[in-house]
Amino acid sequence: MDGITTSAEKKQYKKEKKTSFTSDVLTLVGGTTFAQILMILSAPILTRLYSPEDFGVWALYISITSIISVIACMRYDYSIMLPESDKDAVNLLGLSFLAVLIISILTLPAIWYFKQPILNILNSPQMGNYLWLVTPFVFVNGMFLALNSWNSRTKKFKRLSLARVSSSISTTGTQMGFGVSGNSTVGGLIGGSIAGISVSTLVLGGQIWRDDKNLIKESIGWKKIYEGLIRYRKFPLIDSWSALMNTISWQLPSFLLASFFSPIVVGFYSLGFRLLQLPMSFIGGSISQVFFQRASRAKSDGTLDSLVESVFRLLVVIGMFPILILTIVGSDVFTVIFGETWAEAGVYAQILSIWAFVWFISSPLSTIYVVMEKQQFGFQYSFFNLATRLISLSIGGLLGSARIALTLFSISGILVYGYLCLKMMFYSGVKTSRTLKIIYSNFLLFVPAGTILIVFKIIGVNKIILVLCSCMIICVYYMYILKTDMQVNNIRNQYKLTK
Repeated sequence: MDGITTSAEKKQYKKEKKTSFTSDVLTLVGGTTFAQILMILSAPILTRLYSPEDFGVWALYISITSIISVIACMRYDYSIMLPESDKDAVNLLGLSFLAVLIISILTLPAIWYFKQPILNILNSPQMGNYLWLVTPFVFVNGMFLALNSWNSRTKKFKRLSLARVSSSISTTGTQMGFGVSGNSTVGGLIGGSIAGISVSTLVLGGQIWRDDKNLIKESIGWKKIYEGLIRYRKFPLIDSWSALMNTISWQLPSFLLASFFSPIVVGFYSLGFRLLQLPMSFIGGSISQVFFQRASRAKSDGTLDSLVESVFRLLVVIGMFPILILTIVGSDVFTVIFGETWAEAGVYAQILSIWAFVWFISSPLSTIYVVMEKQQFGFQYSFFNLATRLISLSIGGLLGSARIALTLFSISGILVYGYLCLKMMFYSGVKTSRTLKIIYSNFLLFVPAGTILIVFKIIGVNKIILVLCSCMIICVYYMYILKTDMQVNNIRNQYKLTK
């Protein structure tokens, strides 16, 4: 009798954990819907206010700040999730703040001394007037990363949703304000980015201080901060290098395309990749935010395999169909929405689309190696990822073709991120055969729709009609999934409960 009771309790516990995970994801997704829609709707306006060259220089600025920002906390922000005690976690938050301050200060002399070599290598003298803005961006962004990790630990995801909405409004409003006022230079795009991250940091920080200030005041102390520095030293000593290499590998296309070609090519790439990534990160980012916190607990509970398989399947169901559609009609979509000037950006999106999907399904799961404290794997993987991207893009650059460079980059990304995904599933105890079966079964759903669109392309159907048909097919797919897929139905029911 006791065994039956224990088994029932365990099933109920797993159900509650799954429901809680879904609820937290929906909180983030629901809260960021407005932010993502605003950014998507503003894109056709921004592409008419700013030139491809402006977008290219902006992308280079974001690339530089992203590389520095990822180590702004020396990765101690990731350790905030791990201690059992909130008091210990608070001191890791304080340690992260100290790291941000030190790293930000160090960027000043570095940028001053290497300013001209940076501009020469990137073939972008226009950026000279804006490099000094790297330091304040890194400082504010680093603070946000630390606060974000604390917020994930406390599971107050509504606070993060509000911060994201505030960031989107500030970024888009500032960029459009500069553009319509006649100051449509790269300064407007950069200014919007700084405004957005500043507002989101203030909003999130203000809410955390309001709710948790007593705990922070009572718990923070230099001795505890030092103990955290020593206890989690693997993060700065090993994981920071992994993160740095991973981020550099992400930013390599911007750097190398600028060096081999021009900021205009970078502008096409940045728009194509940004709009390809935006809807993917909309869902994937929210899942990743919640998944890291849940995976840390699931490891202790012995339920990591079921959590990982469930999340993986959800990612495949959501992402595969629309990304395969974009592989066929990407250039047509960009031409219709952004104008003929940006048609090349659509071609780049087509080239990168399959890689983007593989990244989408593997990226949220990549935190498993941190949960399993296998930082050494993260370092080795990041080094291999960086090396393959550098080789791929350099070959294309030497051949004088941006399309070849991005094609080789995409192929290498599919292989590397595919390996990462399978490895994370293996660490979690999910069989490879089960992983491949999920992918194959969802690919079969795409075949009829893909065949129709390919036929339309061959016979020369009008681009506007082709784009409209693609949108209708995607809508029909999601309606079918909502009606027939049990996992998605559970999520929909959970969403109704959270309303």
